[in-house]
Amino acid sequence: MPERASTFDTKLLEILVAPGTHAPLRYDAEAQELIDDKAGLAYPIRDGIPIMLADEARSLDQGATP
Repeated sequence: MPERASTFDTKLLEILVAPGTHAPLRYDAEAQELIDDKAGLAYPIRDGIPIMLADEARSLDQGATP
C-alpha cells in the first residue's frame, strides 16, 4: 500500500473524545490512529477522517479488533 501524507487536522483533538469512555484521545501520527488509553483502543484515521466506531477500533493489548 502506498504511503499517504497525513491530512488529519490535529485541532480536532480539542473537540473529539473517545466514544465509550469520553476520555481525551491521543494522536499516533505514525500509525494514523487516535488512541483511547482509558479503554485501550485505537481508532483508525482513513484519508484524514477519524473512524470513531467500536467495530473499527483495535485493542491495544492484543492488536486485534474488539
